[in-house]
Amino acid sequence: MVQISNMLIPALIFYIVAMGLSQKKDIYASFTKGAKDGMKTVAGIVPTLIGLMIAVGVLRASGFLEFAGQVIGGIIAVFSDNFPNELISLFVVKLFSASAATGLALDIYKEYGTDSFAGLATSLALASTETVFYTMSVYFMAAKVTKTRWTLSGALLATCSGLVASVILAGILAP
Repeated sequence: MVQISNMLIPALIFYIVAMGLSQKKDIYASFTKGAKDGMKTVAGIVPTLIGLMIAVGVLRASGFLEFAGQVIGGIIAVFSDNFPNELISLFVVKLFSASAATGLALDIYKEYGTDSFAGLATSLALASTETVFYTMSVYFMAAKVTKTRWTLSGALLATCSGLVASVILAGILAP
């Protein structure tokens, strides 16, 4: 299986070049045109990325994300008395930044262990959810979409579904 995965990318590149040659296309010109278009896209989304990274940094440094985690954790405490507050902070941060969520996940793994309820819920949540605000801002900016319609509500609903499923599955799988 490892050999197949190691050969997959070179085989794909060879296939693309072979198809281009068989159709008598200028492969190099197509490559440079695609690279140029890609650089324009990157240049267009850089301001959005910088703004989003600054916003996440400000929210983390101000303590707002921890505050939101405590508030939501207080609500959840009514239903479950042993739910770790760190998971709430992780769930909120994951909406904005995958790298910040990964940092919180490492802290959760160190404190609770990877096979604990918190560790399993963290792993499942990171695997089954998306950085909604980051993804929407980057892709919609690149595609110049200004009206999001139902995208945000659908993405948040899907994320909430993934989080609930993560907590339920972690409860079933945890020792």
